[in-house]
Amino acid sequence: MLKINLSILGVFLSLMQIYCQSFIIDSTKIYKQKTLSFEEANIINSYYHQEGIHSAITGGTGTEKLSDFANVIDLKLSSYSGRGIKKTYGIEMGLDYYTSASSDKIDAKVSSASSSDVRFYPTIHYRREDEKTGFVYGANISFSKEYDYTSRGFGGNLSKSSKSGNTEFAAKANIFLDTYSQIVASEFRTGLTGREGSKGNIGNAPRNTYDMSLTLSQVISKRLQIALTADVDYQSGLLSTPFHRVYLEGGSLVREVLPDKRFKIPVSLRANYFLGERFIIRSFYRYYKDDWGMNSHTVNVELPVKINPFFSVSPFYRYYKQNAIDYFAPYLENKASAPFVTSDYDLSGFTSRFYGVGIRHTPFKSISDLFAISQIELRGALYKRSDGLSASIVTFNIQFKGF
Repeated sequence: MLKINLSILGVFLSLMQIYCQSFIIDSTKIYKQKTLSFEEANIINSYYHQEGIHSAITGGTGTEKLSDFANVIDLKLSSYSGRGIKKTYGIEMGLDYYTSASSDKIDAKVSSASSSDVRFYPTIHYRREDEKTGFVYGANISFSKEYDYTSRGFGGNLSKSSKSGNTEFAAKANIFLDTYSQIVASEFRTGLTGREGSKGNIGNAPRNTYDMSLTLSQVISKRLQIALTADVDYQSGLLSTPFHRVYLEGGSLVREVLPDKRFKIPVSLRANYFLGERFIIRSFYRYYKDDWGMNSHTVNVELPVKINPFFSVSPFYRYYKQNAIDYFAPYLENKASAPFVTSDYDLSGFTSRFYGVGIRHTPFKSISDLFAISQIELRGALYKRSDGLSASIVTFNIQFKGF
């Protein structure tokens, strides 16, 4: 029931990943130890807070105040064979705790069980790389659980780099099989019986997502690298949110109703340009379109600056614009004759700006000759949306590397 802009949190964490990685394909083929060993670990902590006045739970009007504490531990182990085969095993554990003033309005009379909640989301990864041929394949299994939502995910990926190491083609696919507990607002609980009915739960419903992406990465020159990605995303099942209220023209109240299918096509281009040893321009553009009538544009620029061999500063800016889906209308403006209705402002037309700065320290400090602290990073950002929603986020990441 975590109804933040989790997209903001996702974008922020992805910015961290973009900053730490490069799509230069390493052509150095050094065969290392054969035994399973510690390669890398990341500990990420973040705090997110938002304010707004257009809660979908209360029909497009009312508080959107929410706070979220997120904690992620990511561990990677690897082994090498004498034939240049590298196998990587990854385990990621995530735990969020959030409080939501808007979710507390699901029940108009008593405090809702979802006014605060914990989300637990582990993921297991496997990756096999042939350093001679440049062929990589992998798989992942994920799980996520919170008060009213359970998700099970399965995925696979593969990539192939050229002999020169300057070109790489990658493909990945994921399936998420989710179950949504249909907890309805208190006004719709008349006639419900039994233990679950008293809580407003009218049963479970599926929400499944199938996505695939193709990426072509190319080193154009010593200074310029680009990557083009095309995605296809299909969702089916309960795509509306059961506890979202919608106030129609004339004041009558109904539950949110949306189509049970959604087809999305995002296309994106990423480019990194190295101005020298101290400056990099990282840019990103994405165009998105779906069959609910939404179109959006995202532009992101990040400018890492290396202060000295151990410190760097990375300001970033993201601009986003979308139009409303065909079924959105504000409070008291949805028509009773419409087959689909929503007053969720995440589906409205708006523009947003997301900007901040990251500070990274790379001490590579050895600890007991077992591993080293390879990176410490602190990032802070603000989010402003044209409909009045605002948010802030602070993220701290510490990375360890094995020898």
